[in-house]
Amino acid sequence: MTVMAERTSHMLVEEFEEIASAAPETVTLEFINGRIEEKCMPDGDHREIVRWLQKRCMQHRPDLWLYANDTGLKVEAYRNGRARPDGALAPEGHFAGHGEWSDPDGVLMAVEVTSHDGDTDRRDRKEKPAAYAAAGIPVHLLVDRDNCAVVVHTDPDPEQGRYLDIHEAPFGKEVILPDPVGIALDTETLKNYVR
Repeated sequence: MTVMAERTSHMLVEEFEEIASAAPETVTLEFINGRIEEKCMPDGDHREIVRWLQKRCMQHRPDLWLYANDTGLKVEAYRNGRARPDGALAPEGHFAGHGEWSDPDGVLMAVEVTSHDGDTDRRDRKEKPAAYAAAGIPVHLLVDRDNCAVVVHTDPDPEQGRYLDIHEAPFGKEVILPDPVGIALDTETLKNYVR
């Protein structure tokens, strides 16, 4: 184990927040499972997927807004985690008056779009779903560009830190985001954002 790994595994959340607040604008940091993680800057296809999803949410649920890329959430109740999902669906105006890191109460869905880096499997497919489930976020949507699939996680079990219902569909199939989101997505267009 490296010195840095030892240090971050025992880091306090307050220490992380101080480091994250001093990071340059070109670096986005998260604190998951006691480790500092650098979140990759999104590429054009990644941004287009989030834009597409924002538009779908606005068309079907104008009372909600998909806050993209800049919303910090306090996750993992027992481990003091901090994550920045690619999207956080909440009632419009929900984050007014909040600081950099918001309580996840009231967030209806967390969205992640996989990045093309070596940490995607661990971060996007394992650690973040567990963190969002532990935080009690009702729906977690993973747009998995590597596998050309959409994965819908529902029925969070905060005590176990996992979702009890996981549905995967290939790009091109309709996907239902159940209540409290209540949106059907035709995912055919996602085929355009795979390289």
